Amino acid sequence: MSQQTMRGMRLGTQSLESERGVSYEPRGRFTYQCSGGHFTEMVFASGAELPQTWECKVCSKTAVLMENGEQVSLDLVEEKTPRSHWQMLLERRSIEELEEILEERLQDLRARREAAAAKK
Repeated sequence: MSQQTMRGMRLGTQSLESERGVSYEPRGRFTYQCSGGHFTEMVFASGAELPQTWECKVCSKTAVLMENGEQVSLDLVEEKTPRSHWQMLLERRSIEELEEILEERLQDLRARREAAAAKK
C-alpha cells in the first residue's frame, strides 16, 4: 500500500445538510429562581412541557420556574419505593401456589438425598 494520507472530514464539526427550507419551532424564554436568589433563564420550544425545577447555573441548588414574577407551586410527586423480591413474587403467585411448589421441591430434594445415601 502506498504512503498516502487518507483524507476525510472532521467528525462532528460539519454537516452535509443545508439549512434551506428549515423552519424553526417558536421558542420562549423561561426564568427559574433558586433559594439563593439567583435567576437562571432557559429557552424552550413554545409547545414543550416545561420542567418545574432546574439546576441553578450559579450555585447548583434547585431552581423553581417563575410565572408572572412568582414561583410556581410544585406538584408533589410520589417517589416509587423499590419492590422487594418477595413483593414481586406475590404479584405472580399466591401463597397456596408457593406452598405447593415448596413441597414439590422438598420432596425432590429428599428423594435425591435418599438416593445418594443408598449409593454409599
